[in-house]
Amino acid sequence: MTRVAHAVAALVSSRALARVSVAWLLFVLAEYSVWIAMLVYAYGRGGATAAGVVAVAQLVPGIVVGPLLSTLADRRSPVLLLVGGYVVQTAGMAGTAVVLYADGPAPAAYAGAIVAATAVTATRPAQAALIPALARNPDELTAANAVINWMENLGIMLAGVLTGLALSTGQPGLVFGCGAGCTTVAAALLASLKVRAIAVNDGAEEPGTLTAVREGLEILKQRPQPRLLVGLLGAEYAVIGALDVLFVVLAVSVLHEGPQWTGYLNTAYGVGGMVAGAVTISLLGRRLGTPIMLAAATVCIGLALSAFSHHALITVLLLGAIGLGRAVLDMAAHTLLQRTVPADVLGRIFGIVEGLSMAGLAVGSLLVPLLIHLGGTGAALIGTAAILPLALLLGGRAITSLDAAARVPIVEIALLRSMPHFRALPTPALEGLAQAARRRTFADGETIIRQGDEGDLFYAIADGQVDVRVDGVHVATNRRPDGLGEIALLRKVPRTATVIADGPVVLYALDGAAFVTVVTGHDATRRHAEAVATSRLGTDPN
Repeated sequence: MTRVAHAVAALVSSRALARVSVAWLLFVLAEYSVWIAMLVYAYGRGGATAAGVVAVAQLVPGIVVGPLLSTLADRRSPVLLLVGGYVVQTAGMAGTAVVLYADGPAPAAYAGAIVAATAVTATRPAQAALIPALARNPDELTAANAVINWMENLGIMLAGVLTGLALSTGQPGLVFGCGAGCTTVAAALLASLKVRAIAVNDGAEEPGTLTAVREGLEILKQRPQPRLLVGLLGAEYAVIGALDVLFVVLAVSVLHEGPQWTGYLNTAYGVGGMVAGAVTISLLGRRLGTPIMLAAATVCIGLALSAFSHHALITVLLLGAIGLGRAVLDMAAHTLLQRTVPADVLGRIFGIVEGLSMAGLAVGSLLVPLLIHLGGTGAALIGTAAILPLALLLGGRAITSLDAAARVPIVEIALLRSMPHFRALPTPALEGLAQAARRRTFADGETIIRQGDEGDLFYAIADGQVDVRVDGVHVATNRRPDGLGEIALLRKVPRTATVIADGPVVLYALDGAAFVTVVTGHDATRRHAEAVATSRLGTDPN
């Protein structure tokens, strides 16, 4: 529990991650609110079939656009993609709100919703690439994913309540207007973040967007574990797509509680995800393959049992269990995928996930009306329950080795890429350095480097700050993402300064010989590192 407490405390202390988490809550609140409102709006005009068709119309563009946009998260700053996605979502939701308030034509309302839903596909790939760049250690990455997951389920829960209340007034336009306000604030929260893209092209011609997507697909073709995780996340969204329609059907046609209960059933589902927060936080530092399988089983059993329920309370409890299982599955699968795929294709892998997620939502939305037509609501629920087990079975042997493939040091890679020394270093070499990095902690007042000693290590500051002194005189305060020790290593001289921890400090230590070999073996990287050393010799030698 101490490890969990420390990771969560560190996460709370990170202003950048706190802003990302709040922005995510606002995004999810908007995303789910307008999704529910649009499905209810369509259901009122043509029943379950109309709701399913409108859902698919919102999703199909994202199947194509999501993977293409995601390449920006690898080759440009993920912040650019994330903020841009929020801005376009704002425009789409605001347009739909105007149409609904003016009692305009339904196709115009659908068009605005399609724009917003397509822009959503930029959000999750950008977020997946951004969080490792802000996390300061692997445990904090897991904690950040758990908190983001918790925020998502809080957003789902709040979206259900607020949308239910708004729909009870007969004003779906209110939902879209509030959604536009949420994404506006989300964009403002993140606009000032500065995060460097992990991938670099080393001066070579940058590959086209389609080529970049194909590179991500090739990784999945070659590696069964990431392929299974991507397939599971796509299957998860097929379940979610089915549930989106089933919530409406259950509220109106099974429980006979009225359309506002669509929101309340979503709330029960979101509450289950909130409860899952305690479960996901407890997974810090643990193997994640078994929790993934247990979570999939929970979703499956909850859906199957709900096929036999006609009582509102029982249905609410079962939906809570389904939400719990879905939340654990989502967090664990995302975290494992971040640890499993090469860092320089992380964004586009999650773009493929996003495209499959949109396809999954579309398949699930269409599957429910078909199964209802063939066998009623019970058949739709049981058919939906079979989706995740089928995905696991198709994964074959990869199920038993999910954790074994999780060896990509994504947090360390993101830290090194943020440093001026390594901004131009090709990703394979950067990943090699990150694999060799060793995490070290220093207490307040502890000496890290002593002036006059031989240089044998390079340090990357992950958290905290250090006091740099020359001949006992303070000359600088260094903090993340500064490095320490490059002068002695590059110039082959004794340490030129003493460095003392100013409060608790977390560093990643790199072997000096490996640092010199990598830096001097790449011209652009050598120039950047030499520029840092030259600058410090004139101001704050260390």
